[in-house]
Amino acid sequence: MTDLTRLTAADLAERLRSGEVTSVEATQAHLDRIAAVDGPVHAFLHINSEEALATAADVDARRAAGEDLHELAGVPIAVKDVVVTKDQVTTAGSKILDGWIPPYDATLVEKLRAAGMPILGKTNMDEFAMGSSTEHSAYGPTRNPWDLDRIPGGSGGGSAAAVAAYEAPLAIGTDTGGSIRQPAAVTGTVGVKPTYGSVSRYGLIALASSLDQAGPCSRTVLDSALLHDVIGGHDPRDSTSLPEPAPSYADAARAGATGDLTGVRVGVVRELGGEGYQPGVRASFEASLDHLRAAGAEVVEVSCPSFSAALAAYYLILPSEASSNLAKFDGMRFGLRVEPAEGPVTAERVMAATRGAGFGPEVKRRIILGTYALSAGYYDAYYGSAQKVRTLIQRDFAAAFEAADVLVSPTAPTTAFRFGEKVDDPMAMYLNDVATIPANLAGIPGLSLPSGLSDDGLPVGFQVLAPARADERLYRVGAALETRLLAAAGGAGVLADAPELETLTDTTEAAR
Repeated sequence: MTDLTRLTAADLAERLRSGEVTSVEATQAHLDRIAAVDGPVHAFLHINSEEALATAADVDARRAAGEDLHELAGVPIAVKDVVVTKDQVTTAGSKILDGWIPPYDATLVEKLRAAGMPILGKTNMDEFAMGSSTEHSAYGPTRNPWDLDRIPGGSGGGSAAAVAAYEAPLAIGTDTGGSIRQPAAVTGTVGVKPTYGSVSRYGLIALASSLDQAGPCSRTVLDSALLHDVIGGHDPRDSTSLPEPAPSYADAARAGATGDLTGVRVGVVRELGGEGYQPGVRASFEASLDHLRAAGAEVVEVSCPSFSAALAAYYLILPSEASSNLAKFDGMRFGLRVEPAEGPVTAERVMAATRGAGFGPEVKRRIILGTYALSAGYYDAYYGSAQKVRTLIQRDFAAAFEAADVLVSPTAPTTAFRFGEKVDDPMAMYLNDVATIPANLAGIPGLSLPSGLSDDGLPVGFQVLAPARADERLYRVGAALETRLLAAAGGAGVLADAPELETLTDTTEAAR
């Protein structure tokens, strides 16, 4: 039998529908893969074998009975550990929530369950989604399947690594400043940040409420589109949820897969390239632009001058919102509780002891920064000014989208760096998100797909941005470029060139 873990989600779904394989077989194959290779990769924090197999068995029984099922019914999936799951541990990568079992499901998890998708487990992440490398997880780092000495991106490195290592065909991530797209770029996978409000945030453990957005991780553009169709839509429990129905993103991806972009205007953002970008990243980006031209697209340059201040604005807005959102983790209501070693046990002292023991250094850094930015006498100078920059960025996007249908850039300025290179230098770490942050500040959608390899043999991501509520453009352009890139590579995807994956595969075969 074909190795089920190597199939795309769309191909696996077709085999499930035809009866060639069962969901139990597919789910067990991925659980076996996790058992064989996740030791060195550490993509998962919690494995949910029993429930995943029970869901798979239920789907098989319903399909055998002739029931009309969702297109992705029976296709297993991994979920980032910042998304709450009923009766399953959810920690957000933090010791302060160690062992916490939520009493309810996030809306997107409800939709996954309704579609009949077995949830394999919860993936590792930077604590409370604060980081670009997954080195800030309280439970140890995830490693990049391309090179176990390198980071898989962050904060959603676990979800991206699980997909890249063939431990799951699909995964859910969250993107506050690039935490889906940047991990996708450095692991050779596809990641999508939907339009803000188009996927419910109900049940996401909040980092920055005006920036956070859940979205799909996969190995192909079509697979992300299929998953986006499952999790998108209005949710009355989320006050920021968009009311209008969304089109079929899978249809847009299938249309784009013809490779024809005649009449599409592609804008290259001048400010998202040049100095600070690795030469191999720039070369891969330019080669992808040539593919877009060959597909019939018109490539023009656009300028968004306010993007130069996006990073600074983001790292005032995010810590400010985080300091407010994380105030509830106080040792009083749920999660970790630490009492002072000596002296009276007062509420204030319990809170101080709990937060001191439960939060890691990056979380504490951002809470302190956010609290300062919101303090009396500094609010207007810092947080207020950052919000004004945010408005300017939104205006820059509006002007750019008058000249182009989509905007493009490298997803990240460099390929995956080695562990420890930037963990002690917060500014160097924050610069990894320089190309992805503007989309979050403006609430627009963005997609990253692998565009080839840099001169160091590591994957490079190509970012496509579209206007708010126009996510279908991402899938059309992304699928067209993917088709052209695959044709140029002889039909083999980027992951076929991942050297470390061969070692992991050997480990799997030995386990069998």
